[in-house]
Amino acid sequence: MSVRSLLGRIVLQEDFNFLVTNRIPRHFVTHVVGWISRIRVPWVRDACIAVWRLFSDLDLSEAKKARFDSLHDCFIRELKDGARPIDPDPQVLTSPCDAIVGACGRIDGATLLQAKGFPYTLRELLGDAAIADRFQDGQYVTLRLTASMYHRFHAPHDARVEAIRYISGDTWNVNPIALKRVERLFCRNERAIISLRLQSNGDPLLLVPVAAILVASIRLTFADVRLHLKYRGPNVIPCAAELAKGEQMGWFEHGSTIIVFSPSGYGLCDGVREGARIRVGIPLLRKP
Repeated sequence: MSVRSLLGRIVLQEDFNFLVTNRIPRHFVTHVVGWISRIRVPWVRDACIAVWRLFSDLDLSEAKKARFDSLHDCFIRELKDGARPIDPDPQVLTSPCDAIVGACGRIDGATLLQAKGFPYTLRELLGDAAIADRFQDGQYVTLRLTASMYHRFHAPHDARVEAIRYISGDTWNVNPIALKRVERLFCRNERAIISLRLQSNGDPLLLVPVAAILVASIRLTFADVRLHLKYRGPNVIPCAAELAKGEQMGWFEHGSTIIVFSPSGYGLCDGVREGARIRVGIPLLRKP
C-alpha cells in the first residue's frame, strides 16, 4: 500500500479526522498555516505542496501559471482561459465554483439542512430577519470546495451586488464528518452574506461563503477589503458592483463552502443532487 493510500485511510477514519481537524486550537492553527502558506522561499513552497499532494488529488494541469511563488499562490491559482465554459442559457443560474454538492432542495419555510437530521434556520445563518424573509420557501444548494479544488468563485448570472454582510465566528471544519456531528455548524463559522439582484428580472439572490479551519479569509474582487478573523468592521459593506455571468467574484484562501439561495419558484437543474461533483459554469438553478 502506498504512503498516500495509507494516509488517506487514516484521514477518512471519522473519529480521527474529527479529532485532528476540530479538537485543536482552531484559530491559532489557522493563523499559523496562513503565515506559512505565504512564505516565498522555494524549498518551503515545494515542501508544503508535496505534503498537500500526499493528502489530496491535487491537479495543476489547468492552472494558468506553471510555477508558484508560495503555497498560498498555488491555492488561489487562476485557470487557463476557457477552462470553465459558462452556460449561456439566460434561464439558468450557473454554479459559482467547483464543488461537491451537499444538502440541497427546497427551504421548508425558513428551515434547511446542513446534513440529515441537522437543521438550521435562515435567520441563524444570515443574522438579518429581513433578508431571511425574502428566501422563505426558496431553493438552496450547499457547495463544498475540497482543499485541492479551484478556489475562486464566479457570478452565477448577470447581477448587481447590493451589499456584503460579514459575520465573524469560529473555524470548524466543514467536511461531511463535522457536518454530521456539530449542530448549526454554518451558523457558528465565519461567513459573508453577499446580496445580489438579478439584472434580468430583479429577483434577489444570495451567496454565502462560509470559512473553515485553515480558511478564515475571503477576498472579494469588487470590494477593497479582505474578510478574515482579525477584521473589525464595518460588518455591513454597501456595494454597487455590476457583474456579468461567469465574472470572477473572489476566492477563499483554502477550500471551504458556498451556500447559494434563490427565491421561491426556482428549481434545481438536472444533475444537481447530493454528492454530485460540479464545476464553475454548469447549470445550477433554473428560473421560474
